[in-house]
Amino acid sequence: MRRAAPAFRANFLALFLALMLFAAPAGAQQPSLLGLPPVPAAVAGTPAMRKLGEKLFFDRSLSANGTLSCAMCHIPAQGFASNQSALSIGMEGRSLRRNAPSLYNVAFKNFLFHDGRETDLAAQVWGPLLAADEMGNSGIGPLVARLRADAEYGPLFEASFPGEGATMMTLGRAIAAYEAALLRGGGRFDRAVYGGERAALTAQEWLGYELFIGKAGCAACHLIGAETALFTDQSWHNTGVAFRSGATSGKRLVQLAPGVLQNIDLAAVGLAQTGAPRDVGRFEITNAPTDRWAYTTPMLRGVSESSPYMHDGSLTTLAEVIEFYDRGGGANPSLDPKIRPLGLTAQEKAALVAFLEAL
Repeated sequence: MRRAAPAFRANFLALFLALMLFAAPAGAQQPSLLGLPPVPAAVAGTPAMRKLGEKLFFDRSLSANGTLSCAMCHIPAQGFASNQSALSIGMEGRSLRRNAPSLYNVAFKNFLFHDGRETDLAAQVWGPLLAADEMGNSGIGPLVARLRADAEYGPLFEASFPGEGATMMTLGRAIAAYEAALLRGGGRFDRAVYGGERAALTAQEWLGYELFIGKAGCAACHLIGAETALFTDQSWHNTGVAFRSGATSGKRLVQLAPGVLQNIDLAAVGLAQTGAPRDVGRFEITNAPTDRWAYTTPMLRGVSESSPYMHDGSLTTLAEVIEFYDRGGGANPSLDPKIRPLGLTAQEKAALVAFLEAL
């Protein structure tokens, strides 16, 4: 997601504050899956809200020209991310600055977007809806007015939010309710670690787990708790990916089709943003020097489905990710002290990949 202009950011802050002033209606708390905490009822909403949110999530008419939906960057069959290209593609084929993150277990994230600039799932949706190079809506009012006037959406909003109907807040709450149901848990990892079913993981996967929490140090940021595992410390780190990418040419490794990868100069084909500032991560939000080139720690469940990896999609396989960290990341003045050369053997690298594929 690109950095918002100052005026847009100010308006978005006002939106966030408005969303925080109302009390969400109580809904039945969703039953938790093994290895996951329960989804808060205020986020989970009601079945009607989730059904409406799902319809909105897949609806292209929410974009200014009727061509883009949330699901076109967050594709269900691709881990609710996108395998199609390293960088997301927005309005009229414009190249965005960052890779589409997976939405699995997004209800549990304290900080949203790669730079962590948003903390409320219902407010988050308005970022891409209003960004000119994403879904391109000119403002909140025109989109809400279209939904209110729509013969199908009008009754659906009223049924989901009696007495409120379609508003800035109810649109966000509906989509958030659907996204809060995108849970990944209760799988082989959970049965093995939390359910006492040791045979649920293979010997190689168990080795990968031991490396993950031990020698490789992955769990220092991708936390595994005593009863639940969200695989994130809800923070951000400079691993050197952005520093390394900024030092290279304008070429990016892009997946043109499944299994077809090619280095492409985005500027040469007219997809690069001209004059855009270098991506310095969370520093754009906080202006704190220690946040330069830092990005939020992603959750890892379903990670095998959501390639390519990193905020810029610059690593195409899990094996490449392991190699990157084994080398000690990308050296730079602000590199997180947790990032260091690991000295992994080929067998250990393969075991880590196998463990990640089991999540």
